[in-house]
Amino acid sequence: MLVAQPAAAADPVGYQNVRINEVTSSGNDTVELYNTGTTAVSISGWKMSDDSFSQQSFSPSASTIPAGGFVTFNSPKGLGDADKLVVYTSGGTLVDRVEWATDKAKPAMARCGGDGTGAWVTATSAATFGTANASGCPSSIPAASKVRINEVTSDGSDTVELYNGGTSAVSVGSWKYLDSDTTHSAATISSSAPSASSIPAGGYITFNSTIGLGDNDSVLLLDGSGNTVDSVTWTTNAAKPSEERCANGTGWFQTATTATLGSANSCSGSTGGGTGGGTTPPATGQLLGGGGSLTSGCEPEAPSGSGSTPSGTLAWPGGLNVTIADNVCAFTTSTGPEGRDVSGLAFDPSNPSVLWAAKNKNWLYKLVKSNGKWIPDATWSATGKQIRFSGGTGEPDSEGLTVGSNGHLYVTSERDNTNNDEPKDTILEFDPTSTASTLSPVHQWDMTAQFPQLNTGDKDDANLGFEGVGYVPDSWLTAGGWVDPLTGAAYKPANYPLHGSGLFFAGLEVDGSLHVYGLNSDGTFTTFGTVATGKAGVMDVTFDAGTGRLVATCDNTCGETHTFMKVNASGAIVPDVTYTNPAVMPADNLEGFAIAPTSTCVSGFREAVWSDDGIYGSGSGSAAYGHALYSGTFPC
Repeated sequence: MLVAQPAAAADPVGYQNVRINEVTSSGNDTVELYNTGTTAVSISGWKMSDDSFSQQSFSPSASTIPAGGFVTFNSPKGLGDADKLVVYTSGGTLVDRVEWATDKAKPAMARCGGDGTGAWVTATSAATFGTANASGCPSSIPAASKVRINEVTSDGSDTVELYNGGTSAVSVGSWKYLDSDTTHSAATISSSAPSASSIPAGGYITFNSTIGLGDNDSVLLLDGSGNTVDSVTWTTNAAKPSEERCANGTGWFQTATTATLGSANSCSGSTGGGTGGGTTPPATGQLLGGGGSLTSGCEPEAPSGSGSTPSGTLAWPGGLNVTIADNVCAFTTSTGPEGRDVSGLAFDPSNPSVLWAAKNKNWLYKLVKSNGKWIPDATWSATGKQIRFSGGTGEPDSEGLTVGSNGHLYVTSERDNTNNDEPKDTILEFDPTSTASTLSPVHQWDMTAQFPQLNTGDKDDANLGFEGVGYVPDSWLTAGGWVDPLTGAAYKPANYPLHGSGLFFAGLEVDGSLHVYGLNSDGTFTTFGTVATGKAGVMDVTFDAGTGRLVATCDNTCGETHTFMKVNASGAIVPDVTYTNPAVMPADNLEGFAIAPTSTCVSGFREAVWSDDGIYGSGSGSAAYGHALYSGTFPC
């Protein structure tokens, strides 16, 4: 049995996220490529071929395709009325392929229903090269174009599952399929599965590939006229036990835990290396579920303190894809050479392209995106900045952080790491515009005396204090009718003239409670009592304006969950709904959580980021071992 060869080492990360998006054979023979991923992909040295399969170089309009961007080129060979187009990396790996019958590429063959993801149809108006295809799509997509490759396995059985997402049956007996080996001839579905002549509406058929499927391979589905219907490309081992669409019939491909051929996909596996269309594009970069090894330079720490998930918890509402979002061993410091202990996270509301991070051993990081990963902003500090208590002394055990209305960073500390047997539950305010390499607080508020249960002389007890903090604007509290615990009446910010324009909710790890404070400009503070989260612990706190909810995050202590809290009709802050993490994520001490502002929304989703306090991933040898940050999506 012939199988495709492994991808060449030169293949750029994310190559399988590049899709042929539009092509015309109307004289200028133009091709448009689209990047479905969330980071740029280099196409330098890539080649193309038509039905002669002789690869030739082409000159694209740009050598790199940005995330969600387009690149065009004119075919160097000319494209005919009935032809095919194949695109390869510089190493010879097939990227994508499309075929069309007579006149189907006039004015253009274009993906309809989503750039890079939709069904191939003949455009009904002028070509739209370099821009989205929607304006050139027909109003009604043909029934045959509702058929999708839904699952594929390359573990020996080499089985392909098709799903019909339309409202009427589709005859497929004369349809054909190909793999990425361009020396192979197309095989008919009827010759592979004689009984699979038609797919009922909402139904499935399966067939075993007679041309073999291997690692770094593809399946191209053609209708009876030779037009491309659907395609999928995957990387090494991604189709073992299978690659499946999640959600069933519509989503992007991920590696399954168990194949579900002939029935709805379980979507219980990890994000894999496949692409092929859907509603939520996979992030590029290193995806969870792949192989990997740890680069020396840090010492991951296995998670501890696992507990049960609260009853009534719902599945993660965002995308199922999760991406490793930092470089391996990225957070080693002079006070933390093992690289662990990244905890609090917060997007900067005034500049959501900035993510702030706190490392327990008195470090802050300003992170920016580069090639799909969050890296230290070298213009602020390429290695992070140390922080101190007032007077420039001590080493705050910095756990949580939030951004106040003044743009300053507010950081919680449980202890002074130079005396870690005693608690020091404080909130420290830092000005991020300071050019100093070591930051001293503008203000410091010490609440240690409120928690005598933590002051036992035991460092483990002292380590169960302030774990997270979230700034909550007064406008949300007043709009919801929050009742001030100090007065028993509706909260009136004017009663507290020195507190600024919002309150701070600090999460206590020992019992999962939130402690509410007004932090005054004269260095004093007002205590507004506590809020019960219903959780055994709280590791991070954030306010999400998009959902209008205060979010209390708990790591594996509570089954990796996030409780969204609201102001109820009685004026109390109470739990509204609790979500788990995406199923693909490891059950580690994930102590930081942040959701990007809705201003960053793309196709109904925005970024969510997690931090691993132990950089353990899924254990030694896993792709995530030695990494601290994960990136996924959350609904807008």
